[in-house]
Amino acid sequence: MNILILGGGGREHSLAWAVLQNPKCDRLIVAPGNAGIEGIADCADLDIEDGAAVCEFAVSNAVDFVIVGPEAPLAAGVADDLRAANVLVFGPSKAAARLESSKAFTKEVCDACGAPTAAWARFTDTGPAKDYVHAQGAPIVVKADGLAAGKGVIVAMNEADAQAAVDEMFGGAFGAAGAEVVIEEFMAGEEASFFVLCDGTAVLPIGTAQDHKRVGEGDTGLNTGGMGAYSPAPILNDSVADRALDEIVKPVVAEMARRGTPYQGVLYVGLMIENGRPRLVEFNVRFGDPECQVLMMRLGAQALDLMLACAEASLADARINWADDHALTVVMAAQGYPGAYSKGTPIGGLDELPEDSKHMVFHAGTAKRDDHLVATGGRVLNVTARGGSLAEARNRAYAMADRVDWPGGFFRRDIGWRALAPKL
Repeated sequence: MNILILGGGGREHSLAWAVLQNPKCDRLIVAPGNAGIEGIADCADLDIEDGAAVCEFAVSNAVDFVIVGPEAPLAAGVADDLRAANVLVFGPSKAAARLESSKAFTKEVCDACGAPTAAWARFTDTGPAKDYVHAQGAPIVVKADGLAAGKGVIVAMNEADAQAAVDEMFGGAFGAAGAEVVIEEFMAGEEASFFVLCDGTAVLPIGTAQDHKRVGEGDTGLNTGGMGAYSPAPILNDSVADRALDEIVKPVVAEMARRGTPYQGVLYVGLMIENGRPRLVEFNVRFGDPECQVLMMRLGAQALDLMLACAEASLADARINWADDHALTVVMAAQGYPGAYSKGTPIGGLDELPEDSKHMVFHAGTAKRDDHLVATGGRVLNVTARGGSLAEARNRAYAMADRVDWPGGFFRRDIGWRALAPKL
């Protein structure tokens, strides 16, 4: 079959890598792709948020299956347009994608079905929001209601920072995403990610992961899109996962179906876990980045079969074959990220690194200029490895990262430290 993946980051590179291992894939196109992806697939210059353009491209290229990587096309309704054109697609409808595109909508759904999450309130004006912060005290969490490229969440440890966050959001720091603001109770515990496929009714857990959002070692410094991740997540054991499935995922999926907006795609369930009790932090309606990289490293070829079952509403019959393994990815980012950083810095040494089922460098922000690889983004490479233990996966990943010749980049050296600390 001919398959089209929408997106051009590390998540999409790992999806392409996994899909290509499956004999069902005859031709793979990725739009827009990047320098790493173009080495394994055809890349297309396509506006992936333009549903009409995507449909026209899919039909003219005899595409059988479309996998939507990032959230923006889903929020724009591209999956709806593809379904209307009778093109099989992996990704939820625009209405169902509100589980990510609106924090307040998610809270309303959770309240309706009794899913445990933080206490919350929604505001459209600065004054009432500040009054609420003052009444609740700190720590407290201030969120832009809409999509803000992963940057619209501020965990304020004191009231002054919370009040400043309110001013920042209503002042336009996050554009239209901050026109409404959700303020939440601060939840203590350890955060982890639970990934579940949903076909509208049936659900199938497909893995757990933990990522490192802070730029500095020891999880310090500014928040980023993610500086590394590992799978599985020790804190999200079978007991916690079963509880999250029964108390959060299944009730939410049932509520979405009841509303006439069934959820079909992958549901990224961000959890805060304390004393074995999971509570919902947020939903994302696509694979996380860089969590997708470690999941694809572990799933391999079966990832395509699972996504097809999800899109074809046959998930109840699908099964996963898990190896007793671990995967870890280290994000290499441009110096200065997540603040101002230079673009166009040269990267070398990748040709000498292994590429196999246990070692891969997924490209997140790269391009070719005059036959040389250069960095084009903040997060640029995802150095990823598998091992029989998390320590083995970590050692393989860092051995590769140390061989990358990129003076303009940096990476954290402690990815996985929470899980590995007792064993060091």
